Amino acid sequence: MLRLLRPLLLLLLLPPPGSPEPPGLTQLSPGAPPQAPDLLYADGLRAYAAGAWAPAVALLREALRSQAALGRVRLDCGASCAADPGAALPAVLLGAPEPDSGPGPTQGSWERQLLRAALRRADCLTQCAARRLGPGGAARLRVGSALRDAFRRREPYNYLQRAYYQLKKLDLAAAAAHTFFVANPMHLQMREDMAKYRRMSGVRPQSFRDLETPPHWAAYDTGLELLGRQEAGLALPRLEEALQGSLAQMESCRADCEGPEEQQGAEEEEDGAASQGGLYEAIAGHWIQVLQCRQRCVGETATRPGRSFPVPDFLPNQLRRLHEAHAQVGNLSQAIENVLSVLLFYPEDEAAKRALNQYQAQLGEPRPGLGPRELPLTAHHLTLRTSSASSSDPWGRRGSSTMPWSTWGPASRILTPGPLQLSSLRHLEKSSEDQEKRPWDHEPVKPKPLTYWKDVLLLEGVTLTQDSRQLNGSERAVLDGLLTPAECGVLLQLAKDAAGAGARSGYRGRRSPHTPHERFEGLTVLKAAQLARAGTVGSQGAKLLLEVSERVRTLTQAYFSPERPLHLSFTHLVCRSAIEGEQEQRMDLSHPVHADNCVLDPDTGECWREPPAYTYRDYSGLLYLNDDFQGGDLFFTEPNALTVTARVRPRCGRLVAFSSGVENPHGVWAVTRGRRCALALWHTWAPEHREQEWIEAKELLQESQEEEEEEEEEMPSKDPSPEPPSRRHQRVQDKTGRAPRVREEL
Repeated sequence: MLRLLRPLLLLLLLPPPGSPEPPGLTQLSPGAPPQAPDLLYADGLRAYAAGAWAPAVALLREALRSQAALGRVRLDCGASCAADPGAALPAVLLGAPEPDSGPGPTQGSWERQLLRAALRRADCLTQCAARRLGPGGAARLRVGSALRDAFRRREPYNYLQRAYYQLKKLDLAAAAAHTFFVANPMHLQMREDMAKYRRMSGVRPQSFRDLETPPHWAAYDTGLELLGRQEAGLALPRLEEALQGSLAQMESCRADCEGPEEQQGAEEEEDGAASQGGLYEAIAGHWIQVLQCRQRCVGETATRPGRSFPVPDFLPNQLRRLHEAHAQVGNLSQAIENVLSVLLFYPEDEAAKRALNQYQAQLGEPRPGLGPRELPLTAHHLTLRTSSASSSDPWGRRGSSTMPWSTWGPASRILTPGPLQLSSLRHLEKSSEDQEKRPWDHEPVKPKPLTYWKDVLLLEGVTLTQDSRQLNGSERAVLDGLLTPAECGVLLQLAKDAAGAGARSGYRGRRSPHTPHERFEGLTVLKAAQLARAGTVGSQGAKLLLEVSERVRTLTQAYFSPERPLHLSFTHLVCRSAIEGEQEQRMDLSHPVHADNCVLDPDTGECWREPPAYTYRDYSGLLYLNDDFQGGDLFFTEPNALTVTARVRPRCGRLVAFSSGVENPHGVWAVTRGRRCALALWHTWAPEHREQEWIEAKELLQESQEEEEEEEEEMPSKDPSPEPPSRRHQRVQDKTGRAPRVREEL
């Protein structure tokens, strides 16, 4: 009964028709205790699937509100119970000497004190949660790891943007879409939806706002901008807000780490890794999980939404900017406090030492009470240092491997670990070292001789036409002979057949988002495999598309990155066609100058590696299929996007490969007649960003081939009539165990 009443009750909370919508996704019932986020989310998805857009919005918003409220309750209860002196850790665990109590445990041993403190803390947390959340407390509203991951990926906003669109609330639809896209910049369908929203007359530029990004990022960026304009007085409040917000965000994340113990996966259970022999093994295992989670929290706080790596030196850099700003406005005491805080992280930082000496000299007589800031950071709040930024020191610091009790500050401020802490942290240190030693893609790096790429080119029958020097740049190359004329013809026919069938993939045959004078047609590898499976296009073309993309990846890796594996991150067959009657006096480009992994600013020559750019892309490739068109040449420029440094004419089998960063801004001249087709490919060093659709397409084509072979072996039936499509679809679904993927589009 409650399940049936929940949508009706929340529907009553929606504003009446015609009333203004609140700015952003605000809570629906202020002050009300949170409900179970998992049930709300599930009901919201059911309403969404049924097309009940208003109840879906109400339920999804309430799920977001309840999830945030649960986090606040955990944070507040954790802080209040931590202040309870009865729940403090035994002194022996904090490094104080323990009286000699003999070889065995006694009533005065540290075990009894530890368990007494743990029970006192657990009772405090239970009572606090019951007061804030009602009977049952946090146990009644426990959220599983799958749902937490969905909220972390901001999946509710993907559904919200669609529901708002159906309700004609375009401003909120654009905000929800932007919020999802910031955290998922590789989501192709959302990227297309964002472009559609930008073309709508009812959507303002201010609509594209992020509803989930922690406020410390906005304050941090504003403070740096003001400091760059020499407005230190205005920058100080924003920089201080950013610092306090960063620490608060980290503490909130750390509070979430003290939830239920995560269950081990099935593979680990088979290996015996999940077995726990008793009470203390269980305590140690859960404590290790908490410490690992806390370590990730520090990194997550320093990582912008949608980015893969933390901002280097995030917390120390904030302290550096603060001491510089205070010095500029004459607040020398505050400048000294902040520079001393920097030295807690880097005791041998020469720049910080010079700044400290300068401030002390300007201040004159010494002030005994002046010291570093009181930051809520103990040894365990800091991080496990690793030998490189790629193995993720959470604040992006670089240095030798050091455990949390290293000499990062005065000895009196560093906690000495007890027995349980030592065993847990040794496990953490080992796992950190293992991660540090783990090679890319779980394969050992095999050094290649400098002539390796030449051997590969010779083996593939490919010739190097132009190198970086001839193209007046760096990390650029033109290679010919990757495709025969017959192979170009097969891929051109594939693109034509897919477009003729109305395949809605990529740019979907609409006018280009870059120019109104051309029409785009796009085809992804997965869509090609699905069309081939359905018999809409030939399987030869879909298979060749996969084969050629792997061929390009192999050559690109051999030429640019022989010692580090490259992975395909996206493959797209794109055709640009000139629209007849719209080419006279045309002055625009087919594709404006841009870089592939950063947002290019031609005015300053800088390129910002942040969303909406695909920041994980490392190398790009364009494999051309034809040359029977006018215009459409590729060109490279300087970072100002004006000075052309090289120009390449497309032809069948020609590959232009280059690094994806600011060193290679490029664009496409207008296609003024005919149809220009090319295979665009992007590669990444990060295996977590490899193209999953490529793997799915390969599996799909393999399944189709196996079915064809099975059908050939079967005896022909007496009834020659073909199998109904619906029955064939059911058989395919039963065999694969999953239904074909369907994309919802606006």
